[in-house]
Amino acid sequence: MKSFFKNLFQNKEQFVFYLLLAFCLLFSIKGSFDAGMSGDEETHNIQAERVFNYYTSFGKDTTAIDLNEKNNLPSYGQFVDNLAYTLAKVAHIEDVMQVRHTTNALFGWIAVLFAGLLAFRLSGKRYLPAIFASLLLFFSPRFLGHSFNNLKDFNLAVAILVGIYYIVVFLQDFPKVKRSTVILLIISIGIAIAVRIGGLILIAYMGLFFLLYFIKEYKLKGLYTPPASKIFGKLFLWGLLCGGAGYVLGILLWPYALVSPIQHPLEVFGYMSQFSISIRQLFEGSLQWSNQLPWYYTSKFIVITIPIAVLIGSCIYLFTGWKKDRRFFTFLLLFCTLFPIFWITYTKANVYGGWRHSMFAYPPLVVFAALGFDSLVVLARKPIFKYIFMALPLALLIGPVSHVIRNHPYEYVYFNELVGGTKNAFGTYELDYYYHSTKEGTEWILEHADTKNLKKGEKIKVATWHTPSVSYYLRKDTAHFTTVFSRIYEMGNNDWDYAVFTVTGMNPDWITNAKMFPPNNTVYTVKVDGVPICIVLKRTDKSDYLGYQAMQRNALDTALPLFRHALEVNPYNEQALENLSNIYLAKANLDSARILASFWAENVPSNISALNLLANVYFSGKDYNNALLQANKMKKISPDDINGYWLAAYSYIQTQNLQFALNELQKLIEIRPDFKAAYQLMAQIYQVAGDNQAAQKCMQIASQLP
Repeated sequence: MKSFFKNLFQNKEQFVFYLLLAFCLLFSIKGSFDAGMSGDEETHNIQAERVFNYYTSFGKDTTAIDLNEKNNLPSYGQFVDNLAYTLAKVAHIEDVMQVRHTTNALFGWIAVLFAGLLAFRLSGKRYLPAIFASLLLFFSPRFLGHSFNNLKDFNLAVAILVGIYYIVVFLQDFPKVKRSTVILLIISIGIAIAVRIGGLILIAYMGLFFLLYFIKEYKLKGLYTPPASKIFGKLFLWGLLCGGAGYVLGILLWPYALVSPIQHPLEVFGYMSQFSISIRQLFEGSLQWSNQLPWYYTSKFIVITIPIAVLIGSCIYLFTGWKKDRRFFTFLLLFCTLFPIFWITYTKANVYGGWRHSMFAYPPLVVFAALGFDSLVVLARKPIFKYIFMALPLALLIGPVSHVIRNHPYEYVYFNELVGGTKNAFGTYELDYYYHSTKEGTEWILEHADTKNLKKGEKIKVATWHTPSVSYYLRKDTAHFTTVFSRIYEMGNNDWDYAVFTVTGMNPDWITNAKMFPPNNTVYTVKVDGVPICIVLKRTDKSDYLGYQAMQRNALDTALPLFRHALEVNPYNEQALENLSNIYLAKANLDSARILASFWAENVPSNISALNLLANVYFSGKDYNNALLQANKMKKISPDDINGYWLAAYSYIQTQNLQFALNELQKLIEIRPDFKAAYQLMAQIYQVAGDNQAAQKCMQIASQLP
């Protein structure tokens, strides 16, 4: 121990590396106590409880392996979720979310450690590149932010990084491979698989790099002592052992795979490859469905949300990393970075939430960048240039470090200088897409809401789109608070007293309109770099809700003054604008309906509901050209919304443009092949046109639809 500390202080770079690791560990643990819940945490914690029951009942409780249309969680191994739940259960800790966050933060620190160790090994066991790598990874705000509460995507990245490290160690030490290296490689493969099925990529990496290493060392160099076949056999057996044992370990830690070790993983692999859930994402200034995002979505999101330092360091190493003694491992890092992104792009995978699904490709890129900065230091001949190059990554990290300090615990809401920072990304890209800020918003309500004047049994209703997180932070005062579900664009139609909404999935025209957003009843705003990521609303008037209730009872005369009053309170109340316009439309008061609908559409030009309403007002007034104009706007903004095509078809029919109407209906059924009314309308058009055969065919299709 004495010699360890003596060597430590003699090697200044080693001392700095250890000091950096200590700082990162302390910050990660402390930071985890400030983090809010992520969007998936409740469901994965429920599955973790089922997994715990499965193992403790020795397989008698089979809830954890019941994969069905409503529950896809058995398809996740979610090892870290299960570990965190077990720790909370055994230690009798009530705040399971805090245990999850701290556990995840510790895994995040492991990533920082192994990024440094990987750079250390690849640089010839030098500590300066290790410092660069750990520093770059820790102060990558997106990566750091996910280390607090993303227990699946993030920990897949951690396990794969550790696996890559031990693949490198194995090959560097081969043929004298340490037993500990083999064991830890097996463990990393097993944990990667036990987090998500995507962990199988580690086995593919291992097989590929073992083969390429053999070709490089024993074929191209012509080394035949011992015989190449013997070396190949040895590598093959080692790969078989590590891959097989890692797979078995992963299966043992994953209940659904445990009951059918071959069939179920294959099923899950196919299922994950064709993930069907589609989520609306704000990308490049418009809301788009995740299964129809541009092919460059992932790569662009990575480029604009990682530190400029990583981009510059990587570019440097692209030129300096191809020396003969480094070429193989340079390719290894580059492949581990680029191949996953290429595959996601090539297969048109359904991804969303930034690049969290490809997060495992990022740590190798960071190591690549660290080696790039180190190569400049090595190439520098004069001490002054060495110091300048040593300081370069630190200088380039000033922005990310500043972001972390200013915006903790919302580090992951980060955009780099290429898009002008987070402030300029507002209204163009999703910010708090994983709902971290609901904690702060809910805690503000707990602190400021007046509970003293509540009547017996009365509760303050807190509305939100993401009820699990809000309910969790209200759990200690259920006597005074209850959670109700509401989408923000439906909040006027629901009963609530306070509301917590993260600024995600919202219409960009709405949130960038200073007159409308944030709403005038906003009492608290969570901000990152001056832009809102979460708003807390306090309801002082319920006339919009009461009007909606009257409207539901068809008491339109009762609803009218209520909606008018709601608009006096807030002229930009979208629900009141829509509902009052519909009442005027129903009463054939088209001028009033048009004025309100036009006002709404002018303020939020990309709101489909506003355009749809305005189109219907024009259609009712027989102004078919303007109705068609609004329908075409709808199609342009949301090509998969059938209402635009339906309205356009009816408008063309009224102007006797039957072929155009058929064209619109044809586009509609391409989107919705089961839309019965479209076939029936097409049949009527064909009958008018005298094409009885086509009309009969359409009616035949319609008769087969429900």
